[in-house]
Amino acid sequence: MTENERYDVVIVGGGAAGLSAALILGRARRRALVVDAGEPRNAPSAHMQGYLSRDGMPPAEFLAAGREEIARYGVELVRDRAVDVARDGDFAVALAGGRTVRARRLVVATGLRDELPDVPGVAERFGRDVLHCPFCHGWEVRDEPFGVLASSPASVHQALMVSQWSADVMFFLHTVAEEELSDLDLRRLAAAGVKVVPGEVAGLVVGDDRLTGVRLADGTVHGRSVLYVGPRPVPQTGLLEKLGAEMHETPFGTYPVVDPTGLTSVPGVWAAGNAVGFAEQVVHAASGGYRAATAIVGDLLTTDLDAALGEV
Repeated sequence: MTENERYDVVIVGGGAAGLSAALILGRARRRALVVDAGEPRNAPSAHMQGYLSRDGMPPAEFLAAGREEIARYGVELVRDRAVDVARDGDFAVALAGGRTVRARRLVVATGLRDELPDVPGVAERFGRDVLHCPFCHGWEVRDEPFGVLASSPASVHQALMVSQWSADVMFFLHTVAEEELSDLDLRRLAAAGVKVVPGEVAGLVVGDDRLTGVRLADGTVHGRSVLYVGPRPVPQTGLLEKLGAEMHETPFGTYPVVDPTGLTSVPGVWAAGNAVGFAEQVVHAASGGYRAATAIVGDLLTTDLDAALGEV
């Protein structure tokens, strides 16, 4: 191990959270390395929405701009995957390519993976006309005929939410029995004008590379041009678990316990973006990376000053 492999901060994850943290650390004259496996959660989407001044920007273009910005401040980026981490004073991060890098502080911005319902056609059209977030894509498909694929009784909330973007919404119960819905659920769906459709969904109907319908197991086809689904979020928190970070369970996965800056229960380890929660959109992730970086800059400063005072 050479000193060239030792950094103030290693950031695992090169999405909005990781790049934002890297930008602030670079501007604070800290030596930082971003380890990026190149698998952003929003890769299937052609555009990202709801980010002030970047509304409609392609995700790949957004990340490319971020990589250019961090390079201006001397931040390094390596295309690799962090496969292991240990602590022996510094953090030692092992990469899939065989390299091991060391850091005084660690930012985990590894995000999450969306596990899609096992319905033929859903994965192929995800991010196009199979969607999951109305805040991300609702405006672009407003007033079109929507379908919502139930994956649990909690899917009622999604069906109610998307009704604000279209007056024509069908709620496909799929494998959820109507008896599993509460009386309040059914009354709310009716009040929102959402039509409840029993029966398992067998697949999608596509024509001219566009969704045109949803086909049930009995052969019935309901014309729809948009289908909302509820992916199961799978947080990529393996590194945090290896370090013994305190975790907490939520209805949307298990995430680290963090303070307002993203500091985990492991001293010197911060988390940001979808590594801390399912609902972190791009704008939230960028903010989380910024907060983590500013906290780290202050933490390193006081650590170094206290060490210097101890030498007097």
